[in-house]
Amino acid sequence: MRSEVTVLFENSPPVRMDLNEVQPLPHDLARVWLDDQFAQMDCAPLRPTGKLLTADKILVVAQAAGPARFADPAWAQAFARAASAALAKPVVHIDLAAMHLNC
Repeated sequence: MRSEVTVLFENSPPVRMDLNEVQPLPHDLARVWLDDQFAQMDCAPLRPTGKLLTADKILVVAQAAGPARFADPAWAQAFARAASAALAKPVVHIDLAAMHLNC
């Protein structure tokens, strides 16, 4: 089964991270990793209510990271593992121009 995370930036080529040969990340560790990145990047919730869904957190962290952060293979791989595990989906497409996540 194919396993990958793709991030589409508005004015940059898509970033694809292949997870086929990568050890899966446990769900709880994935959420902790995303929480840490959210805090480190000083991200804000998308919704005015302050409610933060996992999908929203993934979108906001990817947006804050930008293409420059995804150029670091270790960080990009960690993000992909966390996003896939947190959503419990092997294939994740993140479109940052539309702020849409598709699994």
